[in-house]
Amino acid sequence: MATIVSKRLRKTDIQKRMTIPSKSLNCFPALSGNEHMVDFDVRDECGHVWKFRIYTRKSNNKYRKPVLTKGWREFVCRKELSIDDKVEFYMDKQQADGSAEYRVTVQKAVKVFGAIFAHKPFPGEVSNDIV
Repeated sequence: MATIVSKRLRKTDIQKRMTIPSKSLNCFPALSGNEHMVDFDVRDECGHVWKFRIYTRKSNNKYRKPVLTKGWREFVCRKELSIDDKVEFYMDKQQADGSAEYRVTVQKAVKVFGAIFAHKPFPGEVSNDIV
C-alpha cells in the first residue's frame, strides 16, 4: 500500500477544498482527454466508501493546481476534522486493467497548551504508529 498524499490540514482544506500536491496527481485516477476533473471512490478506516472529485485547472495551464472538491466537505464534517488534523491517501491495490483501489485515513491532532503534541488515529482505525 503506497502513500500518495500525507497532509496536515489548513484552514482552506477545512472550509472549502483540499489542495493536493501536483506531483501526486499522477497517482490518482487519470484525467481523460481534455477533462480537468475525475470522480473516484475512497474507502476509509471504518470501511465507508466516499466519493471524491479531483478538479484541476484546464490542461493548457502550466500549473494545474489539483484540489479535492465534490464529497470533500461532507467528509470533513462527518469526520469532524479541524486545522492540523492529518489526512493520508493510499493506493491500496493496482488492478490488471490499470484501475486502483484507494484508502484514506485520518489522524486527529493532539494539542497540549496550543502546540501539536502528536496525532492519534481516528476512532475505528487500527494503528500502532502515533506520529
